[in-house]
Amino acid sequence: MNARVEALIEQARGMTAEERVAALDALQELVVPPDEAWAEAWARESEDRLDAYQRGEIEAEDFDVVMERMRKDYLVK
Repeated sequence: MNARVEALIEQARGMTAEERVAALDALQELVVPPDEAWAEAWARESEDRLDAYQRGEIEAEDFDVVMERMRKDYLVK
């Protein structure tokens, strides 16, 4: 890692979690520019899923439970 990257990482260590997420989002946009059509489609899908949840058509699962199941099913052992 070069000195500029190390300095950036050191600055990130002093940020709040929200600031780090914002910085990561901005860095990702530099590497992979956003696709507006995809973003719009995902926003519609997210709204549809939330509406279905609120109508009782789908159930939510606990994140930690899902992640544990995925680790067991997909991580190489």
